[in-house]
This record gives sequence, structure tokens and C-alpha cells, in this order.
Amino acid sequence: MKSIHSIVQQHSQSIIELRRYLHSFPELSAQEFNTQKRILQELTDLGLACRPITGTGVIAEIQGGKPGKTIAIRADMDALALVDECGTDYQSQTYGVCHACGHDGHIAMLVGVAKVMVEMREELAGNIRFLFQPSEENFPGGAQAMIEEGALQGVDAIIGAHLWQTVKAGTIGITAGRLMASPDEFTITIKGRGGHCSMPHQTVDALLVGAQLTVALQTIVSRNIDPLEQAVVSLGYFKSGETFNIIPDTAVLRGTVRSFEPTIRNLIFERIEQITKGICEANGATYEIDKILGFPPIINYAEYSKVIGEAGAIVLGQENVLTINPVMAGEDFSHYLEKVPGAFFFVGVGNPEKGIVYPQHHPMYDIDEDALGYGVEIMANAAIMLAKK
Repeated sequence: MKSIHSIVQQHSQSIIELRRYLHSFPELSAQEFNTQKRILQELTDLGLACRPITGTGVIAEIQGGKPGKTIAIRADMDALALVDECGTDYQSQTYGVCHACGHDGHIAMLVGVAKVMVEMREELAGNIRFLFQPSEENFPGGAQAMIEEGALQGVDAIIGAHLWQTVKAGTIGITAGRLMASPDEFTITIKGRGGHCSMPHQTVDALLVGAQLTVALQTIVSRNIDPLEQAVVSLGYFKSGETFNIIPDTAVLRGTVRSFEPTIRNLIFERIEQITKGICEANGATYEIDKILGFPPIINYAEYSKVIGEAGAIVLGQENVLTINPVMAGEDFSHYLEKVPGAFFFVGVGNPEKGIVYPQHHPMYDIDEDALGYGVEIMANAAIMLAKK
């Protein structure tokens, strides 16, 4: 019987070529029609029964020749609304749409795992289910819809991976607990009274109120949250006014809250409300706050993280299996972990020697493509190990 490594080596170039094709033709959330078509073709060519799910997603399963558990592996499919500036032959041909988060690689790796499993079918214990999920980038995400349409029916456990630029190529990052935070959003609309800049005493300056609020909100984490707890409050949008000599009557601030614990999340939003109310009342302004609670945090199951770590050691050596600190980015893979046990891990793709230095969501983002083969091997090994348990 062929080894997993030899099968991956046999298919390594086709995995890279698939990733490059997907990078050239990215599609936004819920618009992954061509991506879906390509995935269906790839799986059909392997002789796998596959079908569309939740609009633009794909689900497939391979049944092994021996009894065992059903293990799901998930890859997300959508790209970002971003101009691609990676400068390669496979740069996006769709202006303003870019695979700058690695989802093209996730798809290619999962197709690679399918190729491995097809060749090992007779020796495979249990079943491996392949979940190609749309709409990860746009809240509320595609995971919940996949679940509602039966993606986890009969599944005993699930694993997934994310290509991660800050982790060095040739290594993986894994943790037995917290991995990714819950990403929440908020919008604060301040209403004042506009007027001429030469007569500020006749106005309630919404821009000034917004500026005070911008500074004050940064005290929440530093002064209200235990320094040993992880939390973020950041503003990414502040819009007020249209010209230099008119005091604006409206200011809009938008930001994000990142946390792991419900009590911390609640405390942060309470303080946002209290601080906004106090500053607005002190200045004679009114306000509205709209919030969107995002995905749950990803909290890995320890025993499944251990198996992924063991699979990583088989492929890369124990010294290249890194226990990493949690990150404050969010991922809707967490919805799957609310239903079945499993774990999520990072496959390192950063490589300064190859110029792979730009982070996720950057227009010049790219990956060290050697990592794709490592990811396929690790997920295949982990899934086979888990199906036997």
C-alpha cells in the first residue's frame, strides 16, 4: 500500500495548480458558483459522490473498507473584496476580488486529502466527509447553514485548518483550548447640532464628541478587563462632516470587540454603553448603538488537538509542532465545534526568504506553496487516526 506521503508527492503539483487556478478566479461570499463547479468536477473525477449544499457549497463522503467513525474535514471557499497586488502569474483576474486569506489553499488541500483517501479506501477505517463551505468571510457565515442542511449528520468529529502567515512554513500551530476569538461588531451614531465653524457656541459638535469617545473607548480593556484575560476593542471607522467650515451634526463610529468569555463580552458592551452615554450627555448630544454578536470563539477539544499534533509530528517532526497563543481573529468553524468535538489548527505559510511576509487581508498576501502538501498530509493522517478511535 502506498504511504500518505508518497500519494501527496504524486499529486503535489496538481494541488498547487488547483490553488493557483482558484487564486486567479476568486469569488465573493455566496457567489462561489465557478468555485463550486470546479470542486464538483475535481471530486467527480475521483469517483466520489458529491453534491451542492447551502447554495454554493459542496459536500462529499468516502466510505472506507473497514468499520470506524465518521470524521468531517472542512474548507472555506470565499474570497475578499480586495484588489490583488501579489504580482504573480496567478494574480486575480477579477478586479476588486482577491484570495488574500488563504481559502484557495484550503480548497486545494481538501481536494488533496480526497485524493489521498480515494487511493487508501480499502485500508481506511470509517468514513471521511468533505465539507466545502461558502461565505466564511461575511457574517453570519456559512457554517450554520451547512449544519442546518445536515452537514454534520452522523459525524463523530470534525477537523479544519487555516493557512497562517505569521506561522513559519514547515511548522504548524495548535493549542488544546482557546484558538480564535469571538468577533463582534458595533456602530455608534452620534447626533448633535450642526452649524458654522465661526459660531461653535451655537452647535453641539458631533465630531468633537466622536473624538472624545474614540479615546475613551480605549480605556475599557486597559482599565476594566483583567490583564490576564484576552480582549480587544478597536475602532476602524470614524465618519463625520463634509467640509472644513461646517461643524457636523452627525458622527458615526464603527468598531469590533474580540473576546473569549461571555462575561467579558457583556462587560465590554456595558462599558461601551456607559461611556457613550456619559460623553454624549456631557456634550448635549444623543446617540444610538447597534451591535452584532459574531461567531462563538474557537475552543479546541484537547484530545483532538493532541491527535493533530501527533499527525504534525509524523509529517514535520515534533520540533515543528508549535503550541501557539490564541489569536483575536474570528472564524465560523466554531459553529461546528458547538455540535461535535474536534479541533482547528494553523498551517504555517510565512517565508521571508521567498518574500512571503504580508499578512492575511493584505493586497500582497501570498503563501509558500510547499505548505499545501504539509497540510494535506497532516489532515489525512489526523483524519485516519481519528476514524480508527
